[in-house]
This record gives sequence, structure tokens and C-alpha cells, in this order.
Amino acid sequence: MTYLRNNRENLITIFILAIPVIIENVLQTLLGTVDTYFAGNINDNAIAAIGVTNLIINIFIAFFTAISIGTSTIVARNFGRKDIEKVNLAIKQSVILGGIISLIVGVINLIFYEQILMISGASGQVLTFAKPYYMIVVVPVVFLCLSLILSSCLRSIKDTKTPMIATGVANVINIILNLVLVKLGLGVVGIALATTISRAINVVILLMRLKRGKDGVTVNIKSLSIDKNTIKSIIKVGLPAGIEKLIMRLGQLVYNSMIISIGMSVYVAHNIAGNVESYSYIPAMGFGVATAALVGITIGEGNIKKSKELVFLANTITTIFMVTIGIIFFIFAPKFAEIFTDTKEVQDMVVNVLRLIALFQPFAALTQIFTSALQGAGDTKFPMYATLIGIWVIRVGIGYLLGVILGLGLLGVWMAYALDITIRGILLLKRFLNGKWEKIVI
Repeated sequence: MTYLRNNRENLITIFILAIPVIIENVLQTLLGTVDTYFAGNINDNAIAAIGVTNLIINIFIAFFTAISIGTSTIVARNFGRKDIEKVNLAIKQSVILGGIISLIVGVINLIFYEQILMISGASGQVLTFAKPYYMIVVVPVVFLCLSLILSSCLRSIKDTKTPMIATGVANVINIILNLVLVKLGLGVVGIALATTISRAINVVILLMRLKRGKDGVTVNIKSLSIDKNTIKSIIKVGLPAGIEKLIMRLGQLVYNSMIISIGMSVYVAHNIAGNVESYSYIPAMGFGVATAALVGITIGEGNIKKSKELVFLANTITTIFMVTIGIIFFIFAPKFAEIFTDTKEVQDMVVNVLRLIALFQPFAALTQIFTSALQGAGDTKFPMYATLIGIWVIRVGIGYLLGVILGLGLLGVWMAYALDITIRGILLLKRFLNGKWEKIVI
């Protein structure tokens, strides 16, 4: 506690940026929880259908992440230098790049949606529910893409409140539409429509904020034109981060196909546990976003010492939050399981994996904060390599060994996940300590 008191000024700086992001992440996670809840009112196959679709969306998010991280790093660095002209230019180029890529992704999904779903392991009744949900949610993925990119840009200029407000409004609309459309008997189609409409409204709010402008930062989408040099810079910084996410999402797709092969009840339990566990990452993601923005800005200001102080302070705060949440998971795991399913077998599996992952929360904090710190500094390649090892060697390879070959089932798969975040967190910390990120030029 003495350490926190001695860093009061930095603590306030971090919290001012992180709290709106944490609230936003609560609301964002609630969007997924609401969909899972309403799907559970239909049947377990509907839950599985949404889970499969979200896995595929996460793969496409890798491309959007490349743009958002590349742009946010450039925006934060130039914002720290007070070069607002380059800040505006980078934001405009990210909108152009994101729009083009997401439209291409949408067309690909419109044509090959059935083949993509079957590759993911969906079949039978799950495929029946997944098809309409997938078409309505994934084809218009441009809304999700622009939401991610614009929110990231705003956070990089220290505006974390607008993305929070946009997500809050989208959340309320999603809940209302779910209540109305599911009650009208539209089932997963109603859930999908609610999701897409709420994402579109989110984008409109973010664009309105950027058009109004603040601190000289303003973007008018009617006056967009391509600047090749800026786009090259965004891609150079963001591509490794995008590849990292792609490595992770492809690994998770294989990982989830492996879980489906064990049994549908196992996959349903995995989905429920993953949904609950995602709440533990809310503080980590919030403080991670704040860390990435502050590292970029302080490097732009030429203050490396402050960058380091902010990163270690953010990690301390995040660890405290995540350990607290881990304790809650461990104690109340049975209650969480009962919310989503009445099936005793599924409940028991959910309880076991939640109690396991509760023990590894400090390493989850380490992984999140130091990935964000390195990416904020423009060091995006090392997190990519660490993720490659963690996902494909440990999570998929050792997960298959423990879960399938040795017959430990879902618990074995999650044991590999725990090992992944432990090793990855240690590698990322070591990378940050060697200081190579301090010399990266953007």
C-alpha cells in the first residue's frame, strides 16, 4: 500500500483512463452474456451456435486489431509530441483501411458462410442455429471493425469516456431488442439482429464524437483520401499485432474443435466457463488500454522513466483486481454455473475449470499488461512470438495431450490454458525488462 501511496499522481492518471474502459468492458462483456442468456432460453445448441460464430468473428478481429493497434500507437506517439495534424491523418487512414478490409471480409462470409461454419466443427442442430446468426452478425462485420478502430483511436488521445458511453447505449439497445425480438419468436435471428443493430449505433456515436472534435482532433468522413505513407506505417506497426491475434484465434478454433470432439456437453461447459471467466479480464483490459496509451504518449514526450513507472504500477493494480475476482470465482463457482444451465454434468465441469483458473489470475494480469506496454511502445513482434508458442505449443499441443490422450477432458484443456498464460506472462515481463522497446522508432 505504501508503494501505491508514493505513486499517487501516476495512480490517478491511470485510473482516469482505465475506469471508463473497465466500465466499457463490463458493458461489452454483458453484451455477450445477454446473448448467451437469451440463447440458453432457447436451448443448449443455440448457446453452442453463438459460441462457434464468435470464435470465427475473433479470427476476423485479428485483421481489425492490426489496424487499431497500429493506428493507436502512431496516434498516441504523435499526441504526446502534440503533432495533431498527424493524429488526424492516422485516424482517417485507419477508417479507410478498416472499411476496405471489413467489406472484403463481409463478402467472403456472404459467399462461403456454410463452409466456414463446417470447418469450425459445427454440425447437426448447432449448424441449424448457427447459419442465420452467422449471416446477420458476421456479414455486416464493418460495424464491429469501425467500432474497434475508432474506440482505440479515441483512447489514444486520452478520451476513454466516449467509447464507454457508446458501448453503454449499444448495450441498452441490445437488451431491449433481445427482449422484444425473442419474445416475438424470432429466436437466434432476433438475437443476431439485436447484436448488429446495437453495433451500428455504437459506430454512429463514435463518428459523431470525432466529427465534433476535441483538442484539435477531428475527423470528417466526407473528406477522406488515401495517404500511402501513413497506411504503410499503420501496417508496419500493426501487422505483427494482427498476426498475434490471428495466431491466437486460429489456435482457439482448433482448440475449440478439439473440445467439441470430446463431447457437446463439454463444449457447452467450456462456453459457459469462458463467458464467466471473461469478466476477470475486464480490469486487465481496462488497465492494459490505459497502459498502452500512456506508454505511447510518454515516449512521444521523451519520458521513458515515467513509461516504466506507469507500467509497473498498472501491473500492481491489475494483479490486485484479478486476484480478488479469482477469489470470487473460487467461492461462487457453483452459483455462476447454475445461472446458465440446469444440467448437473455441465455445472460440475464449469465449477472445476473456474476454480482452476482462479489460481492463475496474477499471470493473466502479467500477460495482459506487458503485452499492452510493449505494443504501446511499438514492440509488436515479440508478443506475436510469445503467443505463437503459448497458443500452438502449450494450449493446443499440451491441451490435446492432457484433455484427449490422457482423458482429463475439459479440466485438462484448461490446465494447458493456465500453463500458457503463466509462461507467456514471464516471457513478456523479461522482454520489457531488457529495454529494447525504448529504442523503437515510429
